[in-house]
Amino acid sequence: MQPYKRKKWNFPVILAALVLSVTQCTSEQKLFETVFEDIFSVLPSRKLRDVQNVKREYDFIIVGAGSGGSVMANRLSEINHWNVLLLEAGKLESPITDIPISAAMMQTTGYNWGYKSYPHESECLRLENGVCNLPQGRAIGGTSVINFLVHTRGNKRDYDAWEELGNPGWSYKDVLPYFKKLENTKINSHINENYRGVNGPVSIENPKFTSKVLKPFLKAGLQMGYKINDPNAEEQLGFSKVQATMLNGARCSAAKAYLMSVSNRTNLDIVKKAWVTKILIDSISLKAVGVEFVRNKKKYVIRATKEIILSAGAIGSPHLLMLSGIGPRDNLEEVGVPVIKDMMVGFNHQDHVCMPALTFRVNASITLDGQEAQNPTNVFKYLFKGEGPLTLPGGAEGVAFIKTNVSFIEPEQPDIEIVMGPGGVHGDAFGVLRKLAGLTNDFYETYFRNIISKPAFSLVPVLLKPKSRGRIKLKSKNPFKWPIINLNLFENKDDVIVLIEGIRESIRIGESSAFRKYNSTFWRQIHPGCESFVFDSDEYWICVVRSYASSLHHHSGTCKMGPASDVSSVVNHELKVHGIDGLRVVDASIFPIIPASHTNSVVFMVGEKAADMVKNQWLTEDNFINHENIFKRNK
Repeated sequence: MQPYKRKKWNFPVILAALVLSVTQCTSEQKLFETVFEDIFSVLPSRKLRDVQNVKREYDFIIVGAGSGGSVMANRLSEINHWNVLLLEAGKLESPITDIPISAAMMQTTGYNWGYKSYPHESECLRLENGVCNLPQGRAIGGTSVINFLVHTRGNKRDYDAWEELGNPGWSYKDVLPYFKKLENTKINSHINENYRGVNGPVSIENPKFTSKVLKPFLKAGLQMGYKINDPNAEEQLGFSKVQATMLNGARCSAAKAYLMSVSNRTNLDIVKKAWVTKILIDSISLKAVGVEFVRNKKKYVIRATKEIILSAGAIGSPHLLMLSGIGPRDNLEEVGVPVIKDMMVGFNHQDHVCMPALTFRVNASITLDGQEAQNPTNVFKYLFKGEGPLTLPGGAEGVAFIKTNVSFIEPEQPDIEIVMGPGGVHGDAFGVLRKLAGLTNDFYETYFRNIISKPAFSLVPVLLKPKSRGRIKLKSKNPFKWPIINLNLFENKDDVIVLIEGIRESIRIGESSAFRKYNSTFWRQIHPGCESFVFDSDEYWICVVRSYASSLHHHSGTCKMGPASDVSSVVNHELKVHGIDGLRVVDASIFPIIPASHTNSVVFMVGEKAADMVKNQWLTEDNFINHENIFKRNK
């Protein structure tokens, strides 16, 4: 497979960046989004063969062209005598999605499914409408087209724990070769090839920009006793410059890594704007035999002779399973879906929670705001060199994996990630960051009133190992109605305690002696709605966390992997749905426990491993059948 090659620049990308620069002229969010949607709808699209005449039958049908589905489509179509169909409800990427710093903006467009959490009394209380935004990608490439590009793998113990839960073959030593297989690592620091891959399809780079905030951030880590390291190598704990799924400064999505170079294979049909509404299951044999989908208001029924592979994501996959009669009996009967298999689909939902808007004032112009990032100089630096602040993934520059003094996990595991950005919500002139986080305009104007667009950077603590579990339920048997998403982010009070300690650790870092030169000071404005509590008291931060903490969009766990003896599991260690023949799930929904990691690259790994599982099974069966046929002919 030839890796995707990114040209340094072309007309659509130039136009995209120019428009990005021009948008400095307006602060109207509606106009901002409309300009991009209109312009990029008429630009030349990516070259990807979009099949119009779908066959009635395929060996494999893959639902969802995200990070799991794209890997499966590529690897299974490597076998010439297998016919593979890949169905995706979304559209192709556009040139603007290539620009790493545009990630937050892309999550406010039609590339996002637009899910919202269900209101809950202990979370997202003062965000817009009292709910959390839950972006999930709706595109060829899935969420990898709109995510923040951060490449991390998690901790060794994450995967050893998966195996200990009854999933043989999922220990760290088992998954490491697949992480290496997917990576094409080109980071600035030394690459330890015992842990890192250098020949894979997914390009991993550092942003081609360094602010003056990064050096003191790393120095603060050294002062705390951490190393400056590669968190994707031998040891995760430490501070580093962010690694991102980028190629020459541009986004390397699942589509670019796994589909662009193989879309002309005659045994691979890719169909975009195909909304799968049901998996067809024979109620007698309990075998998945096909799918129904709608495209351009026309309904299709396509059969699968070998397997259906569900890669619709940790919200989409359980939703589709339940619509197809696989799920908890009480919920299915409540909405009128005939029950084929009573299973705990949609339970065990896990997510990483972050605390946005922790802002640190400095006395020098060493930081970055939205207007500065998009000035003409930086635009052209990006266009012609693939460099500059536009290469910052969602605005992130540094990451730290730390362990708090209230941790409930093992010594070598981090419980908090801290993401450093040389800018922040205070400089969000166009409202994109605050809209994504769900922060209201009233909050922005009240909390940041005195520091809007003044020099400041941000630190965002992320809760890595939550104890709380949510659930996804059917709201209706209508496949075009969103499910109910109960996050239950702070169901377990330990999660509140650890995240508060992550906030305090962030403040200690931002005000450490490493930043003394710049007189870095945490913005101690009281959060609206929490005025009745003493600043920095536990009660104050509990109020802040329950009011303003938000999802990091790392949904997982809703089709839990585990042995049949575990009644809460949905798939086994080969990702086959318990009790249903010919149906696997390959996405973040299979995680039994969420890793201490951004989830995109973990799903790439799951896809690579799952593809080998499918090959091992079906190539063996195909060879057996071929031998049987030869024997019969000879006889």
